[in-house]
Amino acid sequence: MKRVVIIGAGYAGILTAKKLAKKIKKQGDVEITIIDKNPFHTMLTELHEVAAGRVDEDSIKISLSKVFAGRKVNVALDTVTDVDFESKLIKGEEASYEYDYLVMAAGSKPTTYGVPGVDEYTLKLWSYEDAILLKDHILNTFRRAAAETNEKERRRMLTFYVVGAGFTGVEMVGELAEYVPILCEKFEIDRKEVTMVNVDGLSRPVPNMPEKQSAKIAKRLDKMGVELCMNAFVTRITENSIVFKRNDKEEERSVGTVIWVAGIQSCTIAETAADALEKQRGGRIPVDKYLRSTKDESVYVVGDNMYYVPEGDTTSVPQMVENGEQSAGAAAHNLAAAVTGQGEMEEYKPSFHGVMVCVGGRYGTAHVGFGKHFIGLPSFLAMFAKHFINIIYFIQVLGWNKVFSYMKHEFFTVRNCRSFVGGHFSNRTPSFLLVPLRFWLGAVWLFEGIMKVVEGWFSKPMLEGFFGGANGWYDSILNAAGKAADAVSSATTAAANTAAADAVSAATGAAAAGAADAAASVGHVIFNWNILGLFKMIFVSGADLASSTLNDLAFKLDVPVINWFVNKCILSNDGVQMAMQIIIVVLEILIGLALMGGLFTSPAAAGSLVLQFMFVCTTGLYLNTFWMIFAGIAVLIGAGRSIGLDYYAMPALKKWWRKLPLIRKLYLYND
Repeated sequence: MKRVVIIGAGYAGILTAKKLAKKIKKQGDVEITIIDKNPFHTMLTELHEVAAGRVDEDSIKISLSKVFAGRKVNVALDTVTDVDFESKLIKGEEASYEYDYLVMAAGSKPTTYGVPGVDEYTLKLWSYEDAILLKDHILNTFRRAAAETNEKERRRMLTFYVVGAGFTGVEMVGELAEYVPILCEKFEIDRKEVTMVNVDGLSRPVPNMPEKQSAKIAKRLDKMGVELCMNAFVTRITENSIVFKRNDKEEERSVGTVIWVAGIQSCTIAETAADALEKQRGGRIPVDKYLRSTKDESVYVVGDNMYYVPEGDTTSVPQMVENGEQSAGAAAHNLAAAVTGQGEMEEYKPSFHGVMVCVGGRYGTAHVGFGKHFIGLPSFLAMFAKHFINIIYFIQVLGWNKVFSYMKHEFFTVRNCRSFVGGHFSNRTPSFLLVPLRFWLGAVWLFEGIMKVVEGWFSKPMLEGFFGGANGWYDSILNAAGKAADAVSSATTAAANTAAADAVSAATGAAAAGAADAAASVGHVIFNWNILGLFKMIFVSGADLASSTLNDLAFKLDVPVINWFVNKCILSNDGVQMAMQIIIVVLEILIGLALMGGLFTSPAAAGSLVLQFMFVCTTGLYLNTFWMIFAGIAVLIGAGRSIGLDYYAMPALKKWWRKLPLIRKLYLYND
């Protein structure tokens, strides 16, 4: 039995474990164990969103048991204290772990640079616990300030310094600046009494970005009321003050809160390992091109803990998430080759795609590209890119379950318009207000299904006349010149041969109008657009345009592929016609009953939309029935839990569904 142990369930550690488990899933003699002190993976890049009250604290946690459900990965909750590389033994507070191969992915911790008072008088932002503590501190500060009668003391309490103008510092102060007006309104505090300063020894914010992007960041922070204090080196922090040196002069300022995000170094266990192996700046461990320690080939190092200078570069890979993700893939591949003795190891050749920073939830900037070709993105595109990249990561970690959860807290439940798409997608409407619409939509579908039974859809083939009558009606209008008479005649003949053409209701399509009406008028073409030869969008009126009503206006998507399928696969065989008719009728009745009763509302609404799309592509729809499409969209999510059977059924079904091993493995559930 080969034992692979991974220390740390951060970005790099969790991906290494998942990718390795996938590569060796058919190997029965390999055991993978991942060790972390927490039962969850924390989205460190989203900590500022929790700290400043933009998203719920649980949104940045990902359960390890969910991530590794159904996979050959053991999760050990422990704090590693030491590693004996000679004996290949990991020592933790709870147990010891033997290994054949070790992956060091323990991550980083804040560094204080030896500045007095940092440990005692500042708040950090490098863990889930830090974010919660900071969130509570900010809220309580405003609460206490609202009760403070001394103006000078109140202003001191409301003075916030963020030390560090790198990615974390800028994102934290930007998020805070966005949060402050909300808190001021809530606690009835004058915004002018709040001071926010971002201080750093750097010459400009986020120097990893081009000067143009740094200038945009500075301009945005200034607009949000944040003072940038660059080229200022913090020398001391006390309980009520911060001291920094700038232009050879020392300044001491009164302060209420200092948030320290000035830099990082390898965490304690990684530094301990580096002392035993080989150590570089910041406690990082040098690795070879296969990501193995230069002193021990059984030890792989990924993410923030690795020190590696790619060929052609002069500096080590950066301590950022993208390096963690890419190094995880390389380490997993090389570990699989080492463990199984199959395949060749691959050299780690990182290809980074740029950097981006968010200044609050509504503004961001980015410098992205491939190879040597990079461009700056404007705010909207930068924010879109940021969320897209997060989604790609979530797909790897927890599938579409986490993607939906992420989109929910970033877009669909966000408050105070704190999103780059504003509050346009936020759910603020009580779901019970949609109950009448849900019931009415269901009643219409039930009526349509029952009427088709009465019309004989269970007794004889009728689709040919159903589709033929509708298509003849459209043709009579589209071919108004020359062929109009023949087309109308053909349509009326088809309608006369079957009762379906006259029986089709408005809800299920713009089927053939009556023969007399068709003969009397060729109607009017509003538009007939051919979209790249793939399909046509047809919008017509069966009457003179000036006198048209919604009952006369009809829309159709003419799709050649669908037409071929209908003509060749359905209409050509009476048995297939009957089967399709029965399916349509049964679906309409079941959808109607489900919507009226509020049972399986979301699937029923989805089925409603599918049927409507089918009708649009075959018979078209009169405009007076388009409300059914929008009603289906409206009740798609949320309307079933109010005054419906879903209120009782869905929680029990959801609980049962999530227990199924295959479902847990594929993440086919919604938290």
